[in-house]
Amino acid sequence: MRGVTEADLPELVRVDREAFPDDPYPYFVLRQLYDVHGDRLLVLDDGERLHGYVLFPTVSEGREGRIMSLGVTRDQRGRGHGRRLMLEVLRRMRAEELREVSLTVEPTNAAAIMLYRSIGFTSEDSVRKNYFGPGEDRLVMTLIL
Repeated sequence: MRGVTEADLPELVRVDREAFPDDPYPYFVLRQLYDVHGDRLLVLDDGERLHGYVLFPTVSEGREGRIMSLGVTRDQRGRGHGRRLMLEVLRRMRAEELREVSLTVEPTNAAAIMLYRSIGFTSEDSVRKNYFGPGEDRLVMTLIL
């Protein structure tokens, strides 16, 4: 696990496409996210390829964190990589004395919801309809740090 570099962008795009084949970020969006939040983007690197990433900017004058995206390639799922990325992000946020962190997740993504709940995230169990546009519902989850 390490911070992302500009040279990682093509691999980051590949990972995102593998992790989210139905709705990956376009290259230009990942480029801009790197430009704006590159210091808040960790990748899983085995020395040959990237296998996952997490993007975790802060908001509200640096007092609250967001998990904007957590992706692990399909061939690497179920090996604890998502948990490792999340625990490292939470460790960093606690060290920065953030108050809380939130994220959104597709309501049908049971594996992700179970991961987030096992780490301590909670939700009001109500789905926010059309969060990302028509038909793009999300479950909002938060963790008090």
